[in-house]
Amino acid sequence: MRLQGKKVISLVHHEFEDLELWYPILRLREEGAVVHLAGEKANEKYIGKYGVPAESDFAYGDVKAADYDAILVPGGWAPDKIRRFPEVLTLIQEMNESEKAIGQICHAGWVLISAKILNGKKVTSTPGIRDDMENAGAIWYDEPVVTDGHLVSSRRPPDLPDYLREFIHVIERN
Repeated sequence: MRLQGKKVISLVHHEFEDLELWYPILRLREEGAVVHLAGEKANEKYIGKYGVPAESDFAYGDVKAADYDAILVPGGWAPDKIRRFPEVLTLIQEMNESEKAIGQICHAGWVLISAKILNGKKVTSTPGIRDDMENAGAIWYDEPVVTDGHLVSSRRPPDLPDYLREFIHVIERN
């Protein structure tokens, strides 16, 4: 169990991409990490795009970057909602400043754009937000996974195995 003793926070909101939320959570737990979910409200049930539920452990404002080794932002339509919360943007910025692992897949790049942490960073995402990523100053690649220091990005569900192998490696390294 390579991530024993590590703690990861995953953000959630309605219409998350089901696989992009649950696959990373399950893989990280398999490696021994403790993974919590944070949503707009604590103990709230959120429904994914395909109907899979997820219940938050904490509200966004209750989460402190100092308590976690890494953060995950799922894709789907949830990132457009998640990025509207100032406490989420602050959390992402604090994780970035501490160089803790930040994972983002598909449309999750929107959250990092709103947190203003992508200028000069190498990333990937769903091609649908490529312009958004580049307009935020990122250097965009059409690859299954791109790592720039502590930032790990991926495109879509078929890339999940590559994404999690790299994300786990970055958490181990930090």
